[in-house]
Amino acid sequence: MDTRVNMPDEESFGIEVIIQEGDKKAPSCPHGPTLLFEKVCPGEPAGRRFYACSACRDRKDCNFFQWEDDKVSEDRRLAREAENRRKLPEFTHQEYCARFLEFVSLPLEQKRFCQDCHLLLLPPEWTAHSSHRALSDDITVARLRRPSLLLRPLENKKSNAQFLFADRSCHFLLDLLAGLGFRKVLCVGTPRLHELIKIRNLEGKEAPVRSLLLDIDFRYAQFYSEDEFCHYNMFNHHFFNGKTARGVLNAFLREVGGAKVVMVTDPPFGGLVKPLAHSFSQIFDAWKALNPSGNAEGEMPMFWIFPYFFESRILECFPTFSMLDYQVDYDNHPLYKHGKTGRKQSPVRLFTNLPPRDVVLPEQEGYRFCAVCERYVSPGNKHCPACDACTSKDGREWRHCELCSKCVKPTWLHCPACQRCTLPAHPCGGSEVQPGCFACGSPGHKRRACPCGSRARGARG
Repeated sequence: MDTRVNMPDEESFGIEVIIQEGDKKAPSCPHGPTLLFEKVCPGEPAGRRFYACSACRDRKDCNFFQWEDDKVSEDRRLAREAENRRKLPEFTHQEYCARFLEFVSLPLEQKRFCQDCHLLLLPPEWTAHSSHRALSDDITVARLRRPSLLLRPLENKKSNAQFLFADRSCHFLLDLLAGLGFRKVLCVGTPRLHELIKIRNLEGKEAPVRSLLLDIDFRYAQFYSEDEFCHYNMFNHHFFNGKTARGVLNAFLREVGGAKVVMVTDPPFGGLVKPLAHSFSQIFDAWKALNPSGNAEGEMPMFWIFPYFFESRILECFPTFSMLDYQVDYDNHPLYKHGKTGRKQSPVRLFTNLPPRDVVLPEQEGYRFCAVCERYVSPGNKHCPACDACTSKDGREWRHCELCSKCVKPTWLHCPACQRCTLPAHPCGGSEVQPGCFACGSPGHKRRACPCGSRARGARG
């Protein structure tokens, strides 16, 4: 699901996520295995580690918390397991599929959808939902093929505010993928794209494309079979249906008969990049193991949709990726709309490991090919001879500062006191704040790469 979760920067607040390797098992909350974090104070020799929910950063949404060195009693462990079971979906995926078949066989006047419970209702359930808001107008088969329009987006901004692709971006993505020759699309958190693929297949005008949706929103299990949807948490690579769902993914990743697979993901904007990259790397590894022929040095093709200001973090995890200028827009986001200008343009971009020159952006929207950079750029992204690159990140035309020896945003001015370009209204006289090491204070590296050794980082057992 295109779900926005407010999660802090990995180190800017003294909290670092620790990717665990080996057989050590993390405790679980209703969203699957938790993540291990380390609370770090500047100058302290070691931090204290704790487990918290991978998907929710607001304790009101998931209150799981456990210090790593806590001794959990048997009663507490059993109470947690009971709580996790209590928060499972009301029906299994198989039961949802059986209910869907029964629902579509009903006469139109008997088809009702509970807007409070987000549930397709069968006639015996009407009484139990009589006090709820029910949608019973024109629930046709065509509407059931667009569940993202039927389901109300979850709007808690601190846990899962869902923003869904606008039709413009959705059609562009599918046209692009089909033009590049992909016949299988792994949709991770992109239900709108999954819907469009299935609708186009029914129209029969083009070669069919298979799609598998991995999403944390279990409500989609009502509309898709087990071969079309897996309940999945992209922050911890957790499949809620266990081995069955993993088997579905593995079968999909096999490129039988030359059917090339591509992954498209639209993670939460506030999500930590490192755990996301770790999950995606595990999908890459599975793809590579299932398709050994010719993939010794290759990577699974992927499009990661994320704001441009996360570019450095994504490239740190995936150095072969590059950011494209295409601006992704959303139906239900007040700002991320196509056609806005200046600073109001959508900041969401495509990151991919495909050659940028192969990703053709729509010329009717003003995108053009830069022969020097060998990629398509936005109308306002002018090639800078001094930098020898099209340097704009936000869609506006940037200007070159000779003193800084780089291009900067058009609203920035060079400050002699700060010796750098910045906004005109800024606290003057200080140097540019650089993220640095919480252990030794050096601005040149992060704490996890501190050359002072394990005493600065905190010894890890």
